[in-house]
Amino acid sequence: MEDIQVLEREALRDKPDIGFKSKPVYDFFKRVFDIICSFLALIVLSPVLIVVAAAIMIDDHGNPIFVQERTGKNSKPFKMYKFRSMKLNAEEELESLSEFNEYNDVHFKMDNDPRVTKVGAFIRRTSIDELPQLLNVLKGDMSIIGPRPFIPSEQEQLPSDRLLVKPGLSCYWQITDTRKLTGEEQLELDYKYIRERSAATDIKIIFKTIGVVFKHNNY
Repeated sequence: MEDIQVLEREALRDKPDIGFKSKPVYDFFKRVFDIICSFLALIVLSPVLIVVAAAIMIDDHGNPIFVQERTGKNSKPFKMYKFRSMKLNAEEELESLSEFNEYNDVHFKMDNDPRVTKVGAFIRRTSIDELPQLLNVLKGDMSIIGPRPFIPSEQEQLPSDRLLVKPGLSCYWQITDTRKLTGEEQLELDYKYIRERSAATDIKIIFKTIGVVFKHNNY
């Protein structure tokens, strides 16, 4: 199994040119859109953010915000914010759970992860855990729509050309049933977005993301 995974990861790294085109006008207006939307969303959702933070602290004492380094546009690292959905020592337990990984590629996910708290299970199912990333969007680390950012050790196993655009809160493969997508298929969807990115594409993904969140089928 390990040999197969190594071959799959090597295949992911060795990709042909994806047809990237610079779009400065689109990029400018997208940044304006990101600033306005993230700023307004943080104001409107501030009561929710406060309640969720308090619930996390009551359920599992400690900082309600989880900060983790991710790889951004042009391989620039940044600190990504999420509501903490796992126990404080979750990172230390990851290695012992590696055999239960549902993916054969670069990232980890498993059903009934024992590290997830009661509140964490709810905020994951509803995507509320992702709301602090609005701060990343406001700062310019991320965009509302774009390929999801990976931690450096995961991104090292992927082609750098998926980093030609800013990472986002949502993307093509997040509005698809990710449990049925291989790492190769997720990468192809990232390339699809990079090629097709436009205001119309972003709006389409935003509305589909809202639908996925309300159906609670993103996890």
